[in-house]
Amino acid sequence: MSAELDPAKILRVERLVSAPRPLVFEAFSDARHLDAWWGPDGFTNDTHEMEFSVGGLWRYTMIGPDGKHWPNWIRYTEISPPSRIVYDHGGEMGEPAHFIGIVSLEERGDKTMVSLTLVFPTAEARNATLKFGAVDGGRQTLAKLDAYVQKRAA
Repeated sequence: MSAELDPAKILRVERLVSAPRPLVFEAFSDARHLDAWWGPDGFTNDTHEMEFSVGGLWRYTMIGPDGKHWPNWIRYTEISPPSRIVYDHGGEMGEPAHFIGIVSLEERGDKTMVSLTLVFPTAEARNATLKFGAVDGGRQTLAKLDAYVQKRAA
């Protein structure tokens, strides 16, 4: 799929996570794990429902440091354990997806290279997301993942 990606429509963040790939994959597969680390610094999640399967839905509210509630939904379109997860991601239920998310997990010895790629329908949609600090938010999210899986591995 990456050969088809238009650089003007994507946002990518990566991090070498200090945990084995199966443990990192597990952190993406269960709401109790996701609620512990998903989102930028200062944000928390409240999962309403989650079915981690192709066609399954994760519906949650992200709560900002200011107390603002952000509805989110993720519909899984591909799950290839333990290396890849693809999903559509939107806000309110009933709205079309804002972007496609691609999580790639690559073994690097006893560590895992996590690549999170967001594919937007237009360059304008991508650029609007960049203005809201999506790259820093993505880096913070992957740092939280790293800290979480290291605690679980210990």
